[in-house]
Amino acid sequence: MTVLQFQSGDGFVWCAGGHRHWGTNGAAGLLLVDPERGVLLQHRASWTHQGGTWALPGGAIHDGESPRAAAIREAGEEAAVPERAIRVTSATMVDHGGWGYTTVLATTREAVRERVTNTESDELRWVAPERVADFPLHEDFAAAWPELHAQLGRELVLVVDGANVVGSRPDGWWRDRAGAAARLRDRLGGLVRTGVRGEDFRLAPRWCWWPTVRLVVEGQARRIEPADGGVDVVAAERDGDAKIVETVRASRDGEQVVVVTADRALRSRVEAEGAAVIGPGTLLGLLGE
Repeated sequence: MTVLQFQSGDGFVWCAGGHRHWGTNGAAGLLLVDPERGVLLQHRASWTHQGGTWALPGGAIHDGESPRAAAIREAGEEAAVPERAIRVTSATMVDHGGWGYTTVLATTREAVRERVTNTESDELRWVAPERVADFPLHEDFAAAWPELHAQLGRELVLVVDGANVVGSRPDGWWRDRAGAAARLRDRLGGLVRTGVRGEDFRLAPRWCWWPTVRLVVEGQARRIEPADGGVDVVAAERDGDAKIVETVRASRDGEQVVVVTADRALRSRVEAEGAAVIGPGTLLGLLGE
């Protein structure tokens, strides 16, 4: 006999469209991509909502829990996916009117040994993205899949012109250039942890991204080191602009590169390389300044 352990957030609700959904706080699922194996799908047990269909490991969001945390937790509970083995890159939420489902996209950092760990799954399977639509999918996942497919493997890389951003505010930065760059590095770490909205970076609306941040520094600021916030510090030996262009050129397939600078000449150079550009004021506004 299966004994169900109910948690905060468990339960069915009705959305504005008259459909029944699981999760009083909404629900979230993890779309995990392995470059070698494809995406991880869950064959839902017959007793679950729309049982027998294929979807993502996921479930109800607990009270006080973020959709990101819920998706990671559910993938661990249902498929034994360890948080340390994945890197979360983005998320998108579909609002059904009074109820929402958030799909959290992630890529593998290391090999994941998935396994069925509870009665909610009949099977777990890695599926090539081009074959996903061939499966009998949960109806909501089927509706979302075309947009999700288009974003698979995409990551946001934020390349910050440190000298330009620091110099955009007359706050005495010139008295301690290295210290000012270090403070910017630490504030940028907040974006790595909390994520950013796509519309703030001229990317797809309704999406949130957890970016890779590369802070390009020059002159006296070259001596600052990376910190625990996850910001990559890129030191320019001579020309900071040239280093920024080089950093943009080194981006991998699937990376969406956004450069933060107010330098018009640099803007033209990086846009020619396919990067988008936002100004220091936009970035500092996001950092709460």
